[in-house]
Amino acid sequence: MSDSPDRTPHREINPIAQALNEKLEEAAPEVLAMLSEYGRRLYFPKGIISQTAEARQRANRFNATIGIATEEGGPMSLSSVVSQLGDVPVADAVTYAPPAGRPGLRALWREKLLAENPSLTDKAFGQPLVTSAITHGLSLAGELFLDPGDVMLLPDKLWGNYRLTFEVHHGARIETFPFYLGSGGDSGSSDSRGLDRMDTEAFAARLAELGEGREKLVVLLNFPNNPTGYMPTPEEGDALAAALERQAERGTKLVVICDDAYFGLFYHLGGASMTESLFGKLTGRHPNLLAVKLDGATKELFVWGLRCGFITFGPGRPEAAEIVCDALDAKTRGAVRGGVSNVPQLSQTLVERALGSPGLAAEREAKCETLRLRAERVFEVANQPKFAESWSVYPFNSGYFMLVRVEGVDAEKLRVHLLDEHGVGLIATSATDIRVAFSCLEAQDVEPLFEALHQAIQELR
Repeated sequence: MSDSPDRTPHREINPIAQALNEKLEEAAPEVLAMLSEYGRRLYFPKGIISQTAEARQRANRFNATIGIATEEGGPMSLSSVVSQLGDVPVADAVTYAPPAGRPGLRALWREKLLAENPSLTDKAFGQPLVTSAITHGLSLAGELFLDPGDVMLLPDKLWGNYRLTFEVHHGARIETFPFYLGSGGDSGSSDSRGLDRMDTEAFAARLAELGEGREKLVVLLNFPNNPTGYMPTPEEGDALAAALERQAERGTKLVVICDDAYFGLFYHLGGASMTESLFGKLTGRHPNLLAVKLDGATKELFVWGLRCGFITFGPGRPEAAEIVCDALDAKTRGAVRGGVSNVPQLSQTLVERALGSPGLAAEREAKCETLRLRAERVFEVANQPKFAESWSVYPFNSGYFMLVRVEGVDAEKLRVHLLDEHGVGLIATSATDIRVAFSCLEAQDVEPLFEALHQAIQELR
């Protein structure tokens, strides 16, 4: 018999977690069934954080609860740090933020969601929780809803980090559907000349196929899409939502993650696109459908390094939405507390102050217009007939990126050749596809870049 210690994971459910699960079981049992094993065990502890919150309200003599150093009634600080803060109060920069985020920031972001997504009006959805940008939100969603071996449905044009997050970290299995009509999926065997729109029928068929005999399915839709820069048309958005509702009616419990990282950057190239998140169409739609919105200041306010994002829950059963959101809020706070503890206070303070600024809307509109002009120039240049022998342009209308399908060469070899011989950096996303980030191109640089891409393809041939 071995003398080594027992390393079997401890699976006993805490009474607080059990109470949350019982509330879900009574109010919305389908949501409880969506949770992962870890999600069922999650809870927010009545420990240091909650005891400190009580002490802030009631300890009128001495408060010796939280683990920060204080002096003269405020946080202890160094002048070499404080001198960098401008007019930001020290307490709004160096102290801990609540695990769910600053209450004022959460409220302002909810107001923003309602203003920019009119379809959410009169719908019951949760208060956004602050995440360490959207990648952290993706990881939290995985913790809440994915067990090893669970299946996820994504488009075949996807951000590569999804595989690292969901397959490598959470042990899920990603299945895909052809994003574009005529794209032929990942095989690269189909002619790409027929590309003209999103293949919502392929999505519906793949959703039905994967949902057959499966109790739960997690779907992730990223709009505007990375790497394609595509935002569905209103008709395509309706078709996606209808397909999800049909599958929910068949009995499959669906967690639909809406990765809205590039929300608001809509240019309407080649026709009008949606200007709302799919989250609004899905919230309150069917009891078997839970919408999860991931977004953030990262791209929307052009503050990538502040790492300030949000996760918001949109239950499918309106009458139980408050109970569901409260339970998921508590479980998410537990996941944040057990992971990163909280998102940096200073980042949240800056974003909250920006959201309250009267000039913010005009500033965002000006930056979006700059990106729109770049996208229009890319649309004009990349679609020129002289380049048709070198690539096909996948439809794009939003965000930071566009994608071309190169003809007759391997995309990775082309990427390296562009670096070595032309000093041009692009991203190969598959054996056939090259991504161009027009977000970091000046308008005058667009045509020379595509000329170099064309020349490099001809050289490799």
